[in-house]
Amino acid sequence: MSRARQPPLVTGISPNEGTPWTKVTIRGENLGTGPSDLIGLSICGHNCLLTAEWMSASKIVCRVGPAKNDKGDIIVTTRSGGGGTSTVSFKLLKHEKIGILDQSAVWVDEMNYYDMRTDRNKGISPLSLRPANPLGIDIDKGKVPQKDLESLFPSMSGDFTSENFSATWYLIENHSATSFDQLRIAANNLRKQANKKNEGSLAYVKGGLSTFFEAQDALAAIHQKLEVDGTEKVEGSMTQKLENVLNRASVTADTLFQEVLGRKDKADSTRNALNVLQRFKFLFNLPLNIEKNIQKGDYDVVINDYEKAKSLFGNSEVQVFKKVYAEVETRIDALRSRLLDKLLEMPSTLHDQKRYIRYLSDLHASGDPAWQCIGAQHKWILQLMQNCKETCVKGQKAWHFKGPHQVTLVENLTEIVISQLPNFWKLWISYVNGSLFSETGEKSGQVEKSKKNARQKQNDFKKMIQEVMHSLVKLIRGALLPSSLTELELRQYGGWEMKSELSGQWLTQVIHTVRVSYEALAALEIPNDLLQVIQDLILDLRVHCLMVTLHQTAEDVKRLAEKEDWVVDNEGITSLPSQFEQCMIQTLQSLKESMECKPAEVNIFQQEKTQDKVCELCVGIMKVFINCLEQLSTKTDGDIDTSHISVDIASPDLFSSMHEDFSPSPEQRLLIILSNCQHLEKHTFLNLAEHFEKHGFQSTEKIARVSVESVRDLDQRLFESYIEMKADPIVGSLEPGIYAGYFDWKDCLLPTGVRNYLKEALVNIITVHAEVFTVSKELVPRVLSRIVEAVSEEMSRLMQCVSSFSKNGALQARLEICALRDAIASYLTAESNHSFKQALEALPQLHSGADKKLLEELLNKFKSSMHLQLTCFQPPSVFPVKT
Repeated sequence: MSRARQPPLVTGISPNEGTPWTKVTIRGENLGTGPSDLIGLSICGHNCLLTAEWMSASKIVCRVGPAKNDKGDIIVTTRSGGGGTSTVSFKLLKHEKIGILDQSAVWVDEMNYYDMRTDRNKGISPLSLRPANPLGIDIDKGKVPQKDLESLFPSMSGDFTSENFSATWYLIENHSATSFDQLRIAANNLRKQANKKNEGSLAYVKGGLSTFFEAQDALAAIHQKLEVDGTEKVEGSMTQKLENVLNRASVTADTLFQEVLGRKDKADSTRNALNVLQRFKFLFNLPLNIEKNIQKGDYDVVINDYEKAKSLFGNSEVQVFKKVYAEVETRIDALRSRLLDKLLEMPSTLHDQKRYIRYLSDLHASGDPAWQCIGAQHKWILQLMQNCKETCVKGQKAWHFKGPHQVTLVENLTEIVISQLPNFWKLWISYVNGSLFSETGEKSGQVEKSKKNARQKQNDFKKMIQEVMHSLVKLIRGALLPSSLTELELRQYGGWEMKSELSGQWLTQVIHTVRVSYEALAALEIPNDLLQVIQDLILDLRVHCLMVTLHQTAEDVKRLAEKEDWVVDNEGITSLPSQFEQCMIQTLQSLKESMECKPAEVNIFQQEKTQDKVCELCVGIMKVFINCLEQLSTKTDGDIDTSHISVDIASPDLFSSMHEDFSPSPEQRLLIILSNCQHLEKHTFLNLAEHFEKHGFQSTEKIARVSVESVRDLDQRLFESYIEMKADPIVGSLEPGIYAGYFDWKDCLLPTGVRNYLKEALVNIITVHAEVFTVSKELVPRVLSRIVEAVSEEMSRLMQCVSSFSKNGALQARLEICALRDAIASYLTAESNHSFKQALEALPQLHSGADKKLLEELLNKFKSSMHLQLTCFQPPSVFPVKT
């Protein structure tokens, strides 16, 4: 037949080593169903059942006996499971010997320390006991292990009362660190003790001589008086004889009536006792009834019975009633303590708190249990918050949290406050209006007393709420805004490893969480002045979120340069300005919730310092992007990845010339960046200014103005660089071309047409036109006008440097200047017109009609021969619109 239960299994013992009579706690499985089920317990082979106290099926407490084995198992035997097993063992340590004069928490058998070998046949006087410190100097025990001493001195002992006493062992064990001078003092002490021992017996006799003589005299006087009486020789003394007679008479009288009188007295006492028990059975049964009702939780019945007993027997002078009533009071005191413990035990519901407070009030408990409960709950809430912070700080090393630990802390803290503070607040309100003691209007005395106490403690409760609010706010500040706390506050509320700032997205979530908690607390009708610290925290978090987001946006904008693909659209701009604009718009969208003013909140820009900082950051973001453009314009082919597009410079149609293997030249990069700069100035920055204003930003005009100024500055510098790159080669080729083949203005043939150098210059200008037009037709007039100015200025200088012209030379010069001027007429400016005028004025005038006719014919011939090339210089309105 199998047993109903599994055999006992011991899995732990605490402590796992100790001397005999050490109290241990045994833990395991199936250790019995109750005290009566436990029938055996042995530790190291010694039966410990007599000291065993069964606590539960998994816990037994007992004391270890003086077992023979120094190490062994813990075996539990039960009726239901039989003999058990053990997975742990207990090590039994030897008793540390205690000196006769040493302090000890247990009784020490002094006889163990007497020298039984030398005093076996003699009585032992307390004066002869040996001292615990024979050397008479401070004991300085070393760190030499007992096992090492036993191995060094086998079969010896460091106990000076032992037969195998070793002085070396004793000195190593007790005086290993003692100085030589101290040991010399110890030797002198031993000599003095030896001298005193020799003189001890004689001094003992001398000191007690007078006592001995007095005792001798008293004994002699008694003996003499008895001899005079003479009765000591006749059957004892006279008094003894009289006493014997009286005793015999008393025994005879008792024998005659003892049985009858005894039965009568017993019957009377029994009757009286039964009458009293029957009449006052309520009182006599009350202690047991109180205990039963307490076990069942019927506290109302206990209170009613106690009130009844108190009114009937509270002032009784009858001893038996006083004794029973005293026991009732003892049980009620225990109940008061039990109820108070339950009241102060956390967590607890508001319903249970009110119930226990009423019970304690009805039992006339001392003090103010309601206020004690409020104080206990206040401390518990603060402890919960501190524990939450410590858990999150420790969790930084264990990545089992979802999201940043600071965000988890805020969520957990607000959850604690929202879940605990409402009951705390309602408990105080009930305390103030007296409903803790009566919801129906009775017990008016207690209600008035409660209201009076509440009025006196109003400031104290306000401080409690303030402490909870300040603790909540400072714990959040310690995690997210450590710079807003003092160094002392950081020690208590900080402790975070700030590896990196939280992103704006997480901060927005934190702000939302804190706002929700504020709304929940405000709904409790807590005064606004107590919640102001949370409003201040929300404002600081909103400002911090704004700053962090703008800083992060600046970092994101820096990386936009890596996304430049140099693909230009029909307007001559790449996707970079659009990406920048979208990045900024997304930033503003992400800030919408944190910048929005909820009820009771103030505008995030109410402080001028915040306005200035935000304006500075926004301008900084714009400048970061402008700097990206500048870096892109100066990068070489090896610095950037430019394997995106291909452009046929000769083609005016952009999209028909794009290929995937295009690598823009430095000149093309300059043109693309110039086009982007124009777009930023005319569109992007103005659009962003509108978005800033729409989202409530201040100083939007300043942001737009500074941004436009910065991009104009970059545009001008890049434009000058491009003009320098393109105009200088064209201008530099004019003078060598004019005088090629040793040409002389004074001695030249009749002109037959425009010379090649001028045609080459025009082709170079056409090349620039094609290059610019490929990127952006909007840039063409601006670029060509500057190049034409440079070319016309050089032609004017060259003509003015000629000392004299022959007739043919003047005609040739006028032909070339007019041909150049007429070809690029669409891009002439006031400066270039002036230069051409100066060049013509430097030439001799044509007076002959034949010369003028020849000039006109040659000009027409030139225009006809280069008609196709010069088409690009016609006004833009002539061209069809690109699709």
